[in-house]
Amino acid sequence: MITMTAPLEDRIAAAPGEFRVLTGDRPTGPLHLGHYFGTLRNRIELQRSGVDMFVIVADYQVLTDRDVADRLVETVDALVLDYLAAGLDPERATVFAHSAVPALNQLLLPFLSLVTVPELQRNPTVKDEILHARQRSVSGLMFTYPVNQAADILFCKGNLVPVGQDQLPHVEVTRTVARRFNERYGQVFPVPEGLLSTAPVLAGTDGWKMSKSRDNAIALSATPDETARLVRAATTDADRHITYDPERRPGVSGLVHLAALCLGRDPHDVAAEIGGAGAAALKRMVTEAVNEFLAPLRERRAAYAKDPGLVRSVLRTGNARANAIADQTLGEVREAMSTVY
Repeated sequence: MITMTAPLEDRIAAAPGEFRVLTGDRPTGPLHLGHYFGTLRNRIELQRSGVDMFVIVADYQVLTDRDVADRLVETVDALVLDYLAAGLDPERATVFAHSAVPALNQLLLPFLSLVTVPELQRNPTVKDEILHARQRSVSGLMFTYPVNQAADILFCKGNLVPVGQDQLPHVEVTRTVARRFNERYGQVFPVPEGLLSTAPVLAGTDGWKMSKSRDNAIALSATPDETARLVRAATTDADRHITYDPERRPGVSGLVHLAALCLGRDPHDVAAEIGGAGAAALKRMVTEAVNEFLAPLRERRAAYAKDPGLVRSVLRTGNARANAIADQTLGEVREAMSTVY
């Protein structure tokens, strides 16, 4: 199993050029503050440190839990704009579309031969995703999702995967695929390491985890007025005195936590400052903190959106680099498997 140790972080700091990260998102809707504090901020820090960053726009994988991919061009464009506004630099990070790299997807076939059906059935992340799927039945894409992700990671020989705790089983499948391929056919792939995120889980406006599917998220692209409306409608409780107690007061504590993250402060200090002023004062603070925090990001996003060719240019460049690397990797795989005719 994967072990996350302090020496891994030390190794990244000492030699960032030795690491290649594969990360990304499904284009199913706008990115929100939960994405920013959960993953985007960490990606920017890794990019700045000098780690080679590959960011996949996982358009094929939209279909894992739904029958059709609605408004895909619109959502892909919005996702790339969110990336750029958050600070991803296409000169330093390879941003590419899953569907635009055929050789990557061709790796799925030999990789599927390296895992068993019971291994996929036991994967706790797949079980959870199936439980919450929008489809009436489980598709083959949903069932093989961890192997799809293994192809995503290994096509570019990614050796570092930033993940949350719930994604560790997927990374373990990738490690298994890499090991078994190397054992059967010779050394081709690195066995990637999972970099466990220390980012906090951000509660949405209903006190539950912020999520696009729960309609409780504040999008990075939301206007100040939209943000104010969402915060005003947030769930609190009858106790006027504001405290930070996530277990017993999830709604109030989620708002306190959000303000604290945007202000760079301790949530207990934020709660103590508001004290007996009540939920209305808390919501005012959250609205001001979020709008001030997002103001520069929104300004950059608006400027990027004025250039209609920018997103296509970013993806063309990223797709070209990803295709060159995927073609080379697939060539190595075919050589190793003796399937060059």
